[in-house]
Amino acid sequence: MKITSVQSFLLSYPFAEPIRLPFHGGERTLLKRDAMLIRVQADNGLTGYAPGPGSEIAHHAITSTIAPFLRDRTLADPDALRVLFAQGPGVDAELAKLYGTVEIALFDLVGKALGVSVSELLGGRVRDSIRLYGSAGMYMPPEGYAAEAAAIAALGFRGYKMRPAAGPEQDLETVRQMRDAVGPDFDLMVDAHTWWRMGDRSYSPAAVERLAEAMGDHNIAWLEEPLPPDDHAAYRSLREKDLVPIASGEHEPNEERYMDLIYRQAVDYVQMDVCCQGGYSLGRRLFHEIAHQELRFAFHSWGTALEVVAAAQLGICWPQSLVEWLEYPCYSSPGCAGMYPFPLAAEILTEPLPIVRGELLVSREPGLGVVVDESVVERYPWLPGPWSYFRTDSPAETRAVVGDHSVPWDQGPSR
Repeated sequence: MKITSVQSFLLSYPFAEPIRLPFHGGERTLLKRDAMLIRVQADNGLTGYAPGPGSEIAHHAITSTIAPFLRDRTLADPDALRVLFAQGPGVDAELAKLYGTVEIALFDLVGKALGVSVSELLGGRVRDSIRLYGSAGMYMPPEGYAAEAAAIAALGFRGYKMRPAAGPEQDLETVRQMRDAVGPDFDLMVDAHTWWRMGDRSYSPAAVERLAEAMGDHNIAWLEEPLPPDDHAAYRSLREKDLVPIASGEHEPNEERYMDLIYRQAVDYVQMDVCCQGGYSLGRRLFHEIAHQELRFAFHSWGTALEVVAAAQLGICWPQSLVEWLEYPCYSSPGCAGMYPFPLAAEILTEPLPIVRGELLVSREPGLGVVVDESVVERYPWLPGPWSYFRTDSPAETRAVVGDHSVPWDQGPSR
């Protein structure tokens, strides 16, 4: 079959009012949530889909470079087309990484043409489900986190991730109250990415070490990004103290840096987002090295249900002892706990994901095994501009955040 069309669609869900979330040393303001839907069509009438980063830079690169490269090419083996791309436009590392996102749609298309699931194209599944943790928890008082953790547990999830930022004492109190709320047999993940974004009030390495030890006493599953993510030596040093499991990876810019993180054994859990950090090809290479170093992996997933499905098709090709968790972002809706409303995340698919006792049952239907609802393109039109801002009190500045999760600060306008 020949590729006839490659298109990316930027989508936005604006909040009715800006959501203001104060933290230790500043405030974060959320204006909207963004997403991207990628569609690849073939001359046999089949269509493949992929999630993408909600970024105008990514959209322009797909439209101007990746789409012209793929158009009119014969699609039989996605790996072969990737090799050709790497020899041409893919010499640019950022373009190569974005191509990995578009390639998910190529796998979806080939799977549909051959009548097999994407997991079979990626080496073959070794299981039919993958364990999810409910991810929410943004900048609340301790009792708010505790209540949300209990609500996420009541939904059937066996893990909950939150983002503390209220100061060391309050953060520790939050963990204590969460553990009391959910009991000893429920996993708690602490995502500390704000701790190094507080300007002059960012937590010192000594404060991080004290908190790691104290939180370890409450048996948390991991402490995520407690330090600036590019300082692998500091992560290695913290991990060697064996205070609490450490996780990082979603801000790694390229494969070289991932390998350094892995070979240094700087973390217990390596994290990656297939949507914006290199797609299936990078994930498969990383898994081999993570297994060799006897580490573990947990997917970062912070967008739509289509992103969750795309990651799951890769994850089930490896045993749970290696690929242990898949992040499931919990958005609020009437009667359902979550951080804020983002209906687009679920509505991008025609049917809700099959989640049973905290595990996603991964379809064996051809391709990604889901049906995309293209009406979201008309119902959630793109709104230009950053989706959120970090404001720090000292130094007094504001940083913009756009759709790319793989850099510590996105290159949006400051104000």
